[in-house]
Amino acid sequence: MNISVCGLVCNECQFFQKNCNGCQKVKGETFWAQEMPGKTCPIFACSINTKHYQNCGSCTDLPCQTFRDLKDPNIPEEEHKKMLIKRVERLKK
Repeated sequence: MNISVCGLVCNECQFFQKNCNGCQKVKGETFWAQEMPGKTCPIFACSINTKHYQNCGSCTDLPCQTFRDLKDPNIPEEEHKKMLIKRVERLKK
């Protein structure tokens, strides 16, 4: 199972191996982050580039504001909150 820096399961993502090869492989420069400042996922930038962690699971601030705020606009808020809980649990293991 391929887990992203933020705890998503890459293999479960509809874009994996189509538009994205996983955040580790593209160094956080995912297709959707190309519209963001720095063209890098802000979670990847913080966890890997700034704090030099393997993933967010090593961070004592998990889930930080950036982690909570970065949301797929196509999913409802309630589903986002449930996914956050699962991702944090996955990363803390």
